[in-house]
Amino acid sequence: MRTTRVIIGLSAAAGLLLAGCGTTEDPAAANSSSGEEITVVDSRGKEVKLDGPAKRIAATEWNGVEHLVSLGVMPVAVSDIKGYEAWTSAAPLDDTPKDIGTRGEPSIDTLSSLDLDLVVVTDSLVEGALEQIEEQIPVIVLVGSDSEDSIGSMFDSLDMLAKATGTEDKATQLKDDFDAKLAEGKAAVDELGATGEQVAFSDAYVDAGSVSIRPYAKGSLVSDVFARIGLENAWPMAGDEVYGLAQADVEGLTALPDVRFWYIANEVDGDPYTDQLAGNAIWQNLPFVKSGKVHRFDDGLWMFGGPLSMAQFVDAAVAALKA
Repeated sequence: MRTTRVIIGLSAAAGLLLAGCGTTEDPAAANSSSGEEITVVDSRGKEVKLDGPAKRIAATEWNGVEHLVSLGVMPVAVSDIKGYEAWTSAAPLDDTPKDIGTRGEPSIDTLSSLDLDLVVVTDSLVEGALEQIEEQIPVIVLVGSDSEDSIGSMFDSLDMLAKATGTEDKATQLKDDFDAKLAEGKAAVDELGATGEQVAFSDAYVDAGSVSIRPYAKGSLVSDVFARIGLENAWPMAGDEVYGLAQADVEGLTALPDVRFWYIANEVDGDPYTDQLAGNAIWQNLPFVKSGKVHRFDDGLWMFGGPLSMAQFVDAAVAALKA
């Protein structure tokens, strides 16, 4: 991600739900009563055995970080903390986690020095890193996503980490809160008369001086959340089988009719739509640009996060419809 291009190739219950779903529990206290062995089957189908609920955990990918924080478990170590803080506002870190390097290539030496119970990764690590970590520390591998069932995949990862940390009740609360947020968003979309409206959501990045656009096609997590509240995906192309992301350039946007064009950017990484395309004739003559249907979402919404980030997207979509 650019930041999502693993970035992927680039956040929840906004502040409102965070107080109810965030870090108010003391997971160490909650887990201290149990010393029973826990077995978690991760995305590889591998059984990962833990002596008890994991307390000292490192996470390399930000979906795992958000899941842990939302469950009330502050990680000991996180990859690219600066990037996480720029892109993920739904589940903020406190000042205790140690930075362990990049998401794809964390520092094995640092991980080894932290007396960890568990490391949480996705399959985006550089070749050989997983094996090196697993020689010393139990590892749970999450999927980044699954375009066949992105929301179900998100919950599978959440449940996996809830079992590993003894926080299943918190996971149930998060899922119930998310279902309630979807219902609230669907009712709001309907009340606005926007049910069935077409939306094209994307992000963009600059590569060798050219703007590359990433359409969030059907099967992407954000798009599937929008669909749950009554909005249709306008992109004509198919996305990849993991994240549901496609690839386009500014000329490719001419395939879109006069739809709502929503996108995410970040002050840290810049906004190619306003910075690079502001004077581009093709961009300026697109029907949705001419009709004023372009809307940039607020910074800090993580497109590949957990239920807290996705609840933020529900609120952001309703706000965009009202704008």
